[in-house]
Amino acid sequence: MVNILKVSLIIVLLYMIYVVISTSMESNLFTEWNYLASIPWMRATLWDFYANVLVIYLWVLYKEKNAGIKILWAILFFCLGSIATIAYTLIQLFKLKEGEPVEKALLRN
Repeated sequence: MVNILKVSLIIVLLYMIYVVISTSMESNLFTEWNYLASIPWMRATLWDFYANVLVIYLWVLYKEKNAGIKILWAILFFCLGSIATIAYTLIQLFKLKEGEPVEKALLRN
């Protein structure tokens, strides 16, 4: 199961990197911001995104002991979104030893 999760997350990570890069090459977020902010569904999507990031970050606050690591992941999550979330999750999965259950990746070290 762990290997299926790793492969699945790597595929999603690569796709998200592709989407972000290709979209960035096609459209500049900073020049489009005023227009995007005027769309109610865009505002709702951003609130939804940051609510999800907050929930995931609360897990990191629980899981990590080092304050510097906690701050680093907060910056990465809020700036990179799902790319950082997937990266963090993959790091946790790759830390598992052979045969350890996925649940161990969710708990404090």
